[in-house]
Amino acid sequence: MKKISIIGAGSFGTALASLLGGKGYEVSIWAREPEVADGINKYQKNPLYITDLELPQTVTAVNNIELSIKGAEMIVIATPTHAIREVALKMRPFLRGTEIIVSVAKGIEQDTLMTPSQILVDIFDGVILEDQIGVLTGPSHAEEVAKNKPTTVVASAYSKRVSRIIQETFMTSMFRVYLNQDILGAEIGGALKNIMAIAAGIVDGAELGDNAKAALITRGLHEMKRMGTLLGASQDTFSGLTGMGDLIVTCTSQHSRNRYVGYNIGKGKTLEEIKAGMTMVAEGVKTARSVTQWSRKHNVEMPITDAIYKVLFENMNPKDAVNELMTRHAKDEIMI
Repeated sequence: MKKISIIGAGSFGTALASLLGGKGYEVSIWAREPEVADGINKYQKNPLYITDLELPQTVTAVNNIELSIKGAEMIVIATPTHAIREVALKMRPFLRGTEIIVSVAKGIEQDTLMTPSQILVDIFDGVILEDQIGVLTGPSHAEEVAKNKPTTVVASAYSKRVSRIIQETFMTSMFRVYLNQDILGAEIGGALKNIMAIAAGIVDGAELGDNAKAALITRGLHEMKRMGTLLGASQDTFSGLTGMGDLIVTCTSQHSRNRYVGYNIGKGKTLEEIKAGMTMVAEGVKTARSVTQWSRKHNVEMPITDAIYKVLFENMNPKDAVNELMTRHAKDEIMI
């Protein structure tokens, strides 16, 4: 493989550009903002995200999607989930049909309730085979990947051949890539853990204690399993890196944007105030709306997700949401 295109110059796209460029690949990163592309090309640094990271000379940036993907053998989609459909439609006319497409987004599209890979399969139908599409996901904060700290993730795809290509492409001595063919489970875990991270942040911000946080993480995993298995994913996936692993890091890390949102809500700020002060996207906010839409439509009990939805979009006081969760009817612990 000679050229890899990364669509999206946010934190994770930038960190992956550094990783892949460091392996000797020719990397073209597409930036929505012209000033970001200019900054990368002039100074080998992203002026907005992970600004202290010096990118390898093998990394260049453009503000034109056609130029970015021209000649690329692999295209990495590193935009937020809500932007995937838009950028995929822009890419479609310029695809040759031989490219491998890799999503690193973690969310569920509103209204369609599609995962990132499902959106790509839908948009690229007739141009890119489903078997050429995969994901790279797991506990991997961009800030630590950029500093070459030990990280383990999962490659999953609609074909084992492509998942292995993704594994080989991204694997380094500090970035270990496992295989898991349960692409649906991997994506459901990556999306729902962001909702739970908002809840964990509220627990921290409101100073509700370690007992509450342990319960939140554990019961949050239960909701992830419930949704995933009902959709056809393997329950075992949620005990792995894309389930429990990603859940732990997102609920506890200072790098987590979703935990940051929840923490500030726990401190009494409104969602609008928090979003106004952020330059990056917290995927859990939109995912909470999507998953609540799904759970209510199918009458599936997901109490933590429902509580976060009420706090974010129905102005419920976080303390009232906690009280509602704590006073639910008594039940057995293990009920899928």
